[in-house]
Amino acid sequence: MAKKSKKFLAALEKVDRENKYDATEALKLVKELDYSNFDASIEVAYRLGVDPKQADQQIRGAMVLPHGTGKTQTVIVFAKGDAAKAAEEAGADYVGDSDLVEKVQGGWLDFDVVVAAPDMMAEVGKLGRVLGPKGLMPNPKTGTVTPDVAKAVNDIKAGQVTYRVDRQSNVHVPIGKVSFDLEKLQENLAALHDVIVKAKPASSKGVYIKNMAIASTFGPGVKVDPSSVLK
Repeated sequence: MAKKSKKFLAALEKVDRENKYDATEALKLVKELDYSNFDASIEVAYRLGVDPKQADQQIRGAMVLPHGTGKTQTVIVFAKGDAAKAAEEAGADYVGDSDLVEKVQGGWLDFDVVVAAPDMMAEVGKLGRVLGPKGLMPNPKTGTVTPDVAKAVNDIKAGQVTYRVDRQSNVHVPIGKVSFDLEKLQENLAALHDVIVKAKPASSKGVYIKNMAIASTFGPGVKVDPSSVLK
């Protein structure tokens, strides 16, 4: 286990690890305890009562946070013709077809999000071994395989986040930066929480949100009472 820094341990001492905080109090505490020397991200972690091995209990999607994430995303788009032109006009950082596929195959990975027009997926599929392990492969469920590539680019630039349950039934999603006003963080958290709650599979029985916590990039996690988020 990695050794914890003195700053982390000092911050951890200020958190009641047995308590599930009110969402607003948790956000205040996370901002207060952040000790990084940069504008750290704030992330929400959910432990859900779903079985990711079951196809009908896979939770995956995308949404645009009301106030964005505070991070500028570098977006590449695989498209041709009018779609490529639309992507460029929407503000995509890099647009191309076969030439861009070759560039990525050659090891270039200087981007955060990949969008593809449907007619490019045969070519983009060749990049599965490169993009897949990094979670960058375009997917219709997250809106990154779409005929409307311009809308996808606009949404991503506006602060779109993706969410996906992992093998341990966890979901991790950024909701902003430590520098964000408390009200903006509250609104981003509420918007995300509403989406997660509504994503509950019909086949999921028992407690759906088992645990929920908020933390900054290097700060300790603060447990949250899920019922306090949308009150």
